Formats: sequence, structure tokens, C-alpha cells
Amino acid sequence: MDIFTTLFSSAWSVLMIAVFFGGSIFVHELGHFLAARRRGVVVERFSIGFGPKIFSWKGKDGVEYRLSWLPLGGYVALPQLADMRGIEGNSTTDLQRLPPPNYTTKMIVFGAGAFFNILFAFALACVIWGVGLPTSSDQATTRIGYVADKVITSDGTPVTSPAAEAGLRIGDTVRAIDGNKTETWQELMQVLLTSAGRTSDGRRREAIFTLEREGQILNVTVYPVLAGNDKDRRVGIAPGYELIVQDAATGSIAAAAGFKPQDRLVSLNGTPILNIQTYGEILTKNTGEISAVVKRGDSTVSLAIPSRANAKDAADLGLDLSTESTLTYPNPFKQIGDTAAMTYRTFSSLINPHSDVGISKLSGPVGIARVFHMAAQADIRYVLWFTILVNVNLAIFNLLPIPVLDGGHMLFATIGKLRGRSLPSEFIATTQSVFMVILFSMMIYVTFFDGRRWLRDAAAERPKPAATAPVAAPAAK
Repeated sequence: MDIFTTLFSSAWSVLMIAVFFGGSIFVHELGHFLAARRRGVVVERFSIGFGPKIFSWKGKDGVEYRLSWLPLGGYVALPQLADMRGIEGNSTTDLQRLPPPNYTTKMIVFGAGAFFNILFAFALACVIWGVGLPTSSDQATTRIGYVADKVITSDGTPVTSPAAEAGLRIGDTVRAIDGNKTETWQELMQVLLTSAGRTSDGRRREAIFTLEREGQILNVTVYPVLAGNDKDRRVGIAPGYELIVQDAATGSIAAAAGFKPQDRLVSLNGTPILNIQTYGEILTKNTGEISAVVKRGDSTVSLAIPSRANAKDAADLGLDLSTESTLTYPNPFKQIGDTAAMTYRTFSSLINPHSDVGISKLSGPVGIARVFHMAAQADIRYVLWFTILVNVNLAIFNLLPIPVLDGGHMLFATIGKLRGRSLPSEFIATTQSVFMVILFSMMIYVTFFDGRRWLRDAAAERPKPAATAPVAAPAAK
């Protein structure tokens, strides 16, 4: 049965990737295609993917429709508008017999792809607005639930966590970082990751946390460190959320102490419990009697957890804990706006010399497909949410004034308009080819890191085999 479940889940993921990732590319190229036809521009080819074709057919409209081997995007061959022979192949259209398109036509056709991506994203955002997006309580907050004592840096050195050093506390709510408002934990982490603040001497990373603490607003300077395999900026905090008792195992210490299903943990030994890590650390470090406070209905109840002399960790208590998940209904404009702001912060951090975000931290087709796979295994509404992110990213990325991209075509058209004549076709063709090589090289580079992250995470999730015989410890040196 397991093999059938695996096959079905994999097939479902492939379908979601084809429909929503492939659909995002299709929608972008459809925008160019429809705008070109509307403006009377000759369309030679409509291709999903680059390189040699897998299969193709010629429509009654004279356009060749094809699916190509390299799934890195797509294109609509418009020889009147752009000389892309190095990428799309030689044109069969006699351009001498056709009137050159005007500047307005060029701008409309080149901008239509991004416009259609935004339309598609907005339509999906309306769906999420209507049906709701499942959101766990740890992601729907910016309240701090755990402050680590130590953080292991990327080079393996344990250091005092920046959050503990700065005096951040459990229960603090992070309202902004460096002036950028934060409303969810994901947004908080993305703002921190893309931050670029440094001290005046340039030696330490710096971030200004705007906190709400007991009704007061405070600005606290925190000095992030690079941690994890990807060398991300981290400060040593985790989100705050309620821990709800699902069950106290019969005969367990928790049952004897009086814990009941639906109790909500408030504190242990006076420390607020807003994260499973805080809960685990207190129970691991304290094997003597522990005072617990829980919320039971509208009442607050005090309980005493007896000494656990032989306890090894929090699991010995016998509590089954969970947290809440609710449906949120963000309006479409907020969804598009928040995603656009996230994309802008990412691109800005790429060109900021003080940032720690490099091209290796971006996701290419492999990384995007992986996220689609994970979203498809969880809930199709996450697939819709991620598709919105992909389409807004596609729109903004393609409008960057870089040759090969739509924004590059618009830049060339604008320069031609300002100088009174088009740029030489050979110059444009050469420039496009050079930047296409750069773009593909970047794709390969990003894909390498996508694959490495995927393999690394898969290895971490793989269960380790049990030892079949005792292993002798090496002698000290």
C-alpha cells in the first residue's frame, strides 16, 4: 500500500507543478502573444521551454506552437520587435515588407507578459480570499516564544545568541526590523535575512528591532550572526504560540499531576511557555518538582509536576501537545502587495554590498519545483499561495532592465525612441546572446545549490539505521 501512496503523491505533485508552474510560464507568454496579435505584430512561434523542440504543430493562424526541452521559461518569437536569432533561431519572416512597429506597440507587447502574471496572481489571490489559507499559530504571529542561550555559527563556533545579548524576551512582539513592518513570522525571517545593516566600523551586522513589550514600544539594537549551512542572518529566536494538551497518557507523570485535554500551558516555574523549545529546555534542565500553570476553560489552574529523578527529556512527562491552526482570509491587494514587497527586498539585498544574500540563495526551477512538491503534499491552497509568489516574482524579474528580459527590450526601445532611430540590430543581437549565456550560467549555478539543499534536507530526514553491534570509542589523543 505504501508504494501506491508514494506513487500517487508523486503523480499529484508532478501534476501541480505542470499546471501551476508550467501554467505561470504559459500565462506570461500568452500575454505577449495576445498583445502582439492585437497590435498587428507577426508571431512566428509560441514556445514553452527553450532549446530543441520535443514536439510542435502549426496552427491555422500560421504560428508554430511547441514544447521544448529546457524548462527554464518560454518565449514568443516576434521578429518585428526583437532580434533574438541566437536564442529563438533564424526568422523566416521578410521584415523588409513589414512596417516597423511603433514605440507604443513595443511597450505594450513587452509589458503584457508581466501584466498577465499579475492578473493570474490576482485571480488566485481572490480564490484564497474566498476559501481561506490554513495558517498555524506559530506563523500568524511575530511574538517571540523562545530566546536561545547560544547560537552555532556557520563555522561551528557556539556564541551567545544575539537575541539574548540584546535582552530580547519571551513575549516580546516584533513590530518592525530596520523600519520594515512585520506581521507574520515568515515576513519577520525574510526581513531579517535580507537586512543589510552594519555597525559604523563595518565589523558587525546590525538590525534595529522595534518591539512591543508590556504595551510599550522599544527600539533594540541586535547584532545578527551567520548561521546554518546557507549562512543566513540569525539572532536566536523562535515564534510564540500556545501549547495545548491533546492527551495526558494514562499512568503518566502528567496524568498524576492533573493535566487534562485542552489545557493550555501558561508557565513552568514562572517562565512563560510560548514555544515547545522553552517547554523542553525547562523539563530537561529541571528534574525536581516543577510548578505549572495552565488555563482550563476560563479558569487558571496551578499544578505540581513531581520530581523525575530518572527523566531524560520532556517526553518522560507523558504529555501530547499541539497548537492551533486557523484559516486567514487576506484580501487580494494585500497578498499581491506583501509578495511584491518581499520580492523587492530580495532583489535590493542582492545588489547591496552590505547584505549577506547572494545568488546562491535564490531558487531556480529545481528549487521552485521542490516547494511546489511540498505544498502539494500539504494542501492545494498552499500551492495557490506559492503560485502567487512565483507570478509576482516573474513579473518583477522580467521587467528588470536587463537584455534578454522584457525590461531589456523596453530599455532598448526607449533608447531608440530617445535617439530618434533604433539601435543597430547586430548590437542588440550580440548583447542578447551574451546576456543569455550569463542568464543560463546563473540558472545552472542556482540549480547546483538547489540540488545541494534538496539532498542535504533529504539526508537529514532519512532515518538512521540502528547499530547492530557496540562500537568501541576511539582512544583519546
